[in-house]
Amino acid sequence: MPVAIANAAAPSFRHFNKLKLNTRLSSSLGAVHRDKKDMVATASSSTPNAGAYTTIKEIVRFEKEIKKSKFIAIAGPVSSEQSAFSFLSQVRDPRATHNCWAYQVGDQYRSNDDGEPSGTAGKPIHSAIVSSGIDRVMVVVIRYFGGIKLGTGGLVRAYGGVASECLKSAQTCVVKSKVPMGVEVPFDLLGVLYHQLQSFQVEDIKQDYDSGKDGITMVTFKVDFDCVEKLEDAIKSNCSRELVFYKR
Repeated sequence: MPVAIANAAAPSFRHFNKLKLNTRLSSSLGAVHRDKKDMVATASSSTPNAGAYTTIKEIVRFEKEIKKSKFIAIAGPVSSEQSAFSFLSQVRDPRATHNCWAYQVGDQYRSNDDGEPSGTAGKPIHSAIVSSGIDRVMVVVIRYFGGIKLGTGGLVRAYGGVASECLKSAQTCVVKSKVPMGVEVPFDLLGVLYHQLQSFQVEDIKQDYDSGKDGITMVTFKVDFDCVEKLEDAIKSNCSRELVFYKR
């Protein structure tokens, strides 16, 4: 399976400024930036399994005929249950005999047999997702009945097999979560701070001009989850000051 690495008021101020910062950091958790055409993908740390995860880059399709029944597996990236059901509504075929599916988003997952015997369709599709190690994905397997019954074991092998083959053919990318952070910094050290932020390729840099007091301002940004400590150390070392950091 081809894989691409993707790059996703403070205590010394008045209480109002602390609330303002917390609101800003909380709102930034909901922002997710994706560019499916590029190798770079970033995600907010508020998503399940914050850190790094593997997902598919785009929708992929796999077809197979088994004892005259036509099976079509369609996999697509999803970010939530709502996203999964939206994907399902787009790809399901109301003319088909069955539209069975499963999805996995972090620790959340669901599956559906859509009229097939219980446990013979949705569950093996989900097992294929788990075995693939892919997250934030939904697989819909559409079946057009060909007149020959497959039996319980045959259905499990058919649905699980086409789902697995579909995922194997998908291009994947590793997505790194972004951690929203904030730091109090004197105005005279803003240049040093911004240099460090740029060297770590942080995103969504904002300066809170309203929080300025006694020559100190608040700067917020987002950084890769695995670079948080390194960035803190670099800022402290280059600024040669005791700085206050905030992160969610």
